[in-house]
Amino acid sequence: MSNFFNNKRVWITGASAGIGAAIAKEMAVHGAQLVLSARSETELQQVATKCRELGAGIVIVQVMDLSRHDQIPQLVQNVLSKVGKVDILINNGGISQRALAKDTSLEVDKKLMDVNFFGTITLTKALLPSMLTHQLGHIVTITSLTGMIGSPFRTSYAASKHALHGFFDSLRAEVHDSSIKVTLVCPGFIRTNVSINALTGSGEKLGTMDDATNKGMAPERLARKILRAIENGRQEVYFGGKEVLAIYVKRFFPALFAKILTRAKVR
Repeated sequence: MSNFFNNKRVWITGASAGIGAAIAKEMAVHGAQLVLSARSETELQQVATKCRELGAGIVIVQVMDLSRHDQIPQLVQNVLSKVGKVDILINNGGISQRALAKDTSLEVDKKLMDVNFFGTITLTKALLPSMLTHQLGHIVTITSLTGMIGSPFRTSYAASKHALHGFFDSLRAEVHDSSIKVTLVCPGFIRTNVSINALTGSGEKLGTMDDATNKGMAPERLARKILRAIENGRQEVYFGGKEVLAIYVKRFFPALFAKILTRAKVR
């Protein structure tokens, strides 16, 4: 990879673990200046220390709860006062779900939308004026293959990810003439704690690892693929194993896909 990311100011949400932490470390190797956000300051500081060791020029920890929409605009101003501008925003923060629709409370449905959708677009919209002023920026949003296809036990999670596609596809068209790029990254099964931290129907954490997730792609490998996609200016990319084929089966053989989905092992 070239020195494309050297000294780029990159803001990553959900950076305390999993995909976000892996992206942060890979960015550090390439000399990026980092802003790391998540709810846990302790975990963020641990990632920040590792990023500094790997070569990140500057690492700023900005604690942020994506469900606290009212606080996000001020946090954006705090970050901009320190870094001047953000070259790349990586919207990675979010939570998953493991429960049937009939067993999921409306409060959990709202929580998923508040964090995954409204939190993400609140941050994006708060940062967008700065990008428009500077006439540059790259907004990268980590969605999921379930942003393209539905899946049992993930009704509201899938809905939140579908909503992100609608928003960012539209935003891409709006900012086309402003030298601002928009990339949607759709991972399949990635070996992180996403299922362990997923919400049950009552809002508790599931606490167990899905078999499919445990067998998924390593987050470090995914991070390298994401950086290549950013450097190449890709608009939408799909990463994972054979589960990626589901997108094409649904597109060309929707009835067959609907049958397969009823028997798919997704937990």
